[in-house]
Amino acid sequence: MALPGRLRALILAVALPLLFLSASEAGTVGINYGRVANDLPNPAAVVQLMKQQGIAQVKLYDTEPTVLRALANTGIKVVVALPNEQLLAAASRPSYALAWVRRNVAAYYPATQIQGIAVGNEVFASAKNLTAQLVPAMTNVHAALARLSLDKPVKVSSPIALTALAGSYPPSAGVFREDLAQAVMKPMLDFLAQTGSYLMVNAYPFFAYSGNADVISLDYALFRPNAGVLDSGSGLKYYSLLDAQLDAVFTAVSKLGNYNAVRVVVSETGWPSKGDAKETGAAAANAAAYNGNLVRRVLSGNAGTPRRPDADMDVYLFALFNENQKPGPTSERNYGVFYPNQQKVYDVEFVLGGNSAGGGGSSGKDNGGLGWQDNGGVNAGNAPAGAGGGVKATSTGEAWCVANAMAGEERLQKALDYACGPGGADCKAIQPGAACFEPNTMVAHASYAFNDYYQRKGRTIGTCDFAGAAYVVNQAPSE
Repeated sequence: MALPGRLRALILAVALPLLFLSASEAGTVGINYGRVANDLPNPAAVVQLMKQQGIAQVKLYDTEPTVLRALANTGIKVVVALPNEQLLAAASRPSYALAWVRRNVAAYYPATQIQGIAVGNEVFASAKNLTAQLVPAMTNVHAALARLSLDKPVKVSSPIALTALAGSYPPSAGVFREDLAQAVMKPMLDFLAQTGSYLMVNAYPFFAYSGNADVISLDYALFRPNAGVLDSGSGLKYYSLLDAQLDAVFTAVSKLGNYNAVRVVVSETGWPSKGDAKETGAAAANAAAYNGNLVRRVLSGNAGTPRRPDADMDVYLFALFNENQKPGPTSERNYGVFYPNQQKVYDVEFVLGGNSAGGGGSSGKDNGGLGWQDNGGVNAGNAPAGAGGGVKATSTGEAWCVANAMAGEERLQKALDYACGPGGADCKAIQPGAACFEPNTMVAHASYAFNDYYQRKGRTIGTCDFAGAAYVVNQAPSE
């Protein structure tokens, strides 16, 4: 299965680079900068931290002047917010929307690169009495931008929570709530399509996993290799809980009309590093795995879902800091990537980069350092939850390249043939009768070959992609 003949290798040497070019463009990764705390650094220090970490996009929950001034002339792209409390005024008075845009956007642009306005936040969940005012407010804010000739660079949207869905499982059954579908979501989607904007979705696999840990695999929630979940309605197989959640949204949108041109931006997603006893899965190792593996997928251009495999995806992690004054369970105060003292809660990178001191192979037994060992997940807690797929390796852990079962056997075979042929991977161990021939599956053999190729190439940019047929993980495969 693994080694091609000479002629096949020569053909693939020409064909596979063309296959690589078909991969989707990479999305972007930003951060949510909340300030519900009394111990955070001043805005100037926060902006310096973002620059040091390579964070190029930030989403705010207001238009605090000191923050917007600190972001000026940095090149960091910014999404500001019109809070729920101001929705009614913005919806009922175009003059209010115009004054708000002048004061909070035009006054800072273009020195501060404001690229979006989030009108409200999870209005359907947290401000239900304002639901009817949401789209009128968005319309008035956009009209104000147009009057000031800012409607092209600055887009208007509104983050929705998954509670806007009446059903989300399986993903093919995704549908918006009856009270929202025609009254709010269809007008919103029409507005987004007409203005060239995007749908913002706040999606948290943690909540689904924590409440259903008896039936949802942790690996499935953390983007780790897993058996997958079949959607019997569509025939699509899912290997990621976030993919399933997003495809439920895509399905719900499709039931309201043809809105394929409206992109989805994940405006909030994250995993808490600490929680109460009943908050199953809240732990730093899991937060590192979730955020690290997600960022890897996005930055390496592999963020498409089974329903929309070629879609790029922009994602804003929640959140920049732990916020000690947020109400609710312990997890609410522990979503930060950084402590207020600017030290990392766990290791995560925000940019693609080359190999560093932690690069190279792992300490697998008698396997050329390929890392195919059963270590009981010990490595997970120290995994470099970095921004993957060629993302900068760190000294705190390792990375492995595994096959993406969603790619299908035909694409996996082409990529496997390239890795074992022109790519130079050592595939002798997966030949019949050899040490790693079992399990005799395409995914297992491809994973072995891809990882050998990836480690030999120093885990550098693009060496674990194979046109979407592979992706990077932080937990050692245990085959």
